[in-house]
Parts: sequence; structure tokens; C-alpha cells
Amino acid sequence: MPHAVSSANWLSRISIAAVFAAALFAATGSAKASGPALLVDAQSGAVIYADEPDTRWFPASLTKLMTAYIIFEELRVGRLKMEDRIVTSQAARAVQPSKIGLPVGGRMTVSVGIDALIIKSANDVAIMFAERIEGSVPAFAARMNATAARLGMSRTRFVNPNGLHHPDQVSTARDMATLARALMKQFPEHADRFTRTSMRFGKARLRSFNLLLKTFNGADGMKTGFVCAAGFNVVSSATRNGRRLIAVVLGAETARIRNTRAASLLAHGFEHGAWKTFFFPATLKTLPAAARAGGGPVNMRPRVRAWVCGWRKKKQQAATRASTGTPVRERRATVRRNASGTGLANVQATGEARARVPANGEASGSGWSAQTRPSAARAAAASAFASER
Repeated sequence: MPHAVSSANWLSRISIAAVFAAALFAATGSAKASGPALLVDAQSGAVIYADEPDTRWFPASLTKLMTAYIIFEELRVGRLKMEDRIVTSQAARAVQPSKIGLPVGGRMTVSVGIDALIIKSANDVAIMFAERIEGSVPAFAARMNATAARLGMSRTRFVNPNGLHHPDQVSTARDMATLARALMKQFPEHADRFTRTSMRFGKARLRSFNLLLKTFNGADGMKTGFVCAAGFNVVSSATRNGRRLIAVVLGAETARIRNTRAASLLAHGFEHGAWKTFFFPATLKTLPAAARAGGGPVNMRPRVRAWVCGWRKKKQQAATRASTGTPVRERRATVRRNASGTGLANVQATGEARARVPANGEASGSGWSAQTRPSAARAAAASAFASER
């Protein structure tokens, strides 16, 4: 009889766990709808939800969480002080946006620099800190990797301090959650830096790209990231009733999908997470490696719905195919053949083809034909969008 009661008890537990899993799956969407995702309890490290947590991914500006970690280490031991100043070098000045954009020799305090790094996600400021702390970007990257190894981030490799795309710079959802927990537990005195939604720099007000800070009840950090190859990433934390959770979402196709998935994970974690950790109390350290632990990284550029990644061009091509049933290259060839009779017709036909099919353009807006070149304001906005959202 006791055995029967025990069996029934476990069947009941399994049934409740299955219901929870189904609810969370429905809320967060199919695993194929986005990249890796992970939800953990910040205090215990207990894993509430995991979807390909060990698949390597391009971290984009989530990289700056490690840069911030090293800055906080330097402040703790006194090698860096909040009132110290960091200087804009030629290398910092030359990096792509998002950035503050000071001239070479321009200075800012460490305190302002930390806000610029976290809130504005300034790529130039990350370079300024790297050069101040270790003398060069390669030396700073070596320290980042040594720190990652010490923290147990076994599938992470850093190449630069800001997350601008490099094919060798990779991480995983598990490693990013590990880093987030380390920041929370080891440097609680800097927690408020991640809660700020804006900062003043001169006369400008710079706003955070982490919209969950404004839209999700209890959200209190941490960092977003975006490059075309990575898609839209976020490490997000929230606290309710004294319980803090960390959600990691990598490779979303849009910022809205990223935010929705992270919010869904956090909401269901607060509602049902206690059941999950009761039934399956795996932690970040004990969770078995996923079957695809050696997979990735996936280049998200073809799937990302962002203008700077060529999405408008893909939309136009798809619309052309839908309306004519003919691939764009074939249409252009046909137009040129039909226009070969006169010079004027050739000019008109070439102009038509260019007007409808923009040339390949990267995030900076370069490479567009004269007929399709964006306005100066739009190009500037695209450049600012290129490396962070």
C-alpha cells in the first residue's frame, strides 16, 4: 500500500509538471520560433526553463556585461576610481555606433562611462575602458576570457569588449546567466546601474534600449544586444515578492519578439517557477549539457527583420516574386535585353531596375545606389541602430 501511495504521488507530480511545461511552452512559443532561452532563479541558480542553453551564439552587446564585471573588479581593488577619467583614442573614435562619439582626446569620468556603457551601450566607451584597464583591446580580451573561465563560462570566448560582430566571439545562454548571477551576487553595490532607463550627457538625454525596464512589473536589469548576425538578444532580470529571476533570450528576429519572450519567461517563472524547481531542481552547474551543446553559432542575418540587415531588400524581392512570379535577377536581365535597342531605353530600363532593387547595403548604409540611397537622417538612424537595440 505505501508503495502504491508513493507511485500515485509521483504520478501527480509528473502530471502537474507536464501541465506547467505545456503552459510555459505555449507562452514562450515554439523552440524553433527563436534562438536559445533560459530562465533561472537568481539566488539559487535553479533552472526553471531551458531551451538549447549550451548552443553557441554571437552575444552582441551582452558582451558589455563582462566589461562591466571587470570595471567593477578594478573599482573594488582601488585601481580605478569613479572620479578618474577615461580618454577617447583613435581606435575608440573609429568604432561603429552605438557610441558617444567624443573626439580623439575627449574625456569622461569613470562614473559617466559606466552609465554610457550600460545605458547607451556605447561601443567607443568599451574601448576606452579596455585601453585604460589593460592597455589594449587584445590584452583586455585576454582578461575577459580568463575571467570567464574562472566563473565557469566554459563555452564563451571574447575578442573585443563591446560585442561588435566577430565570428570567434561566442557565448551561450547558460554562460550569460552565469555572468549575470556573478554580477548580482558579487557587486550588489552597482545594481542600480542596470535599472536606469536614461542618462544625461551634456545637453543630450540618452535612453536605454532595454524597454522591459518600463513595461514589465518588477524588471530591474540587465542588458540588451543586437547585431545582424546575432539577432536580438537580452539578459533580463526582475524581482517580485523578494524573488529574483534571470531570463536570457538569444537570436530573436525582432526586438518585440525578444521582449515578449523574455517577459513571458519571467511572468511564468514568478507564477509557476516554484513548482518547477521543486520537481526538477537542476541548477546552472548541474543541468546536463544539451544534445546540441556543440552547435552554433547561427548567423541570423537572413532571418532578422531589421532594415539595417537588408530586410527591406528581402521584402521588396519577395513582393516582386509574388507579383510577377519571376525572380528579381531574371527581371533585370529581361529589362536590359528589351532595352538594348536604344541608348535612351537602356538608361530608362537600368534606372527602373535600380529603383526597384536596391544594391546590397550594410548597417552603415553604404553600398546603396543613387536611386535608392536613404536620406541623411535615415542613414544616421540606421547607423545608430546597427549595433544595438
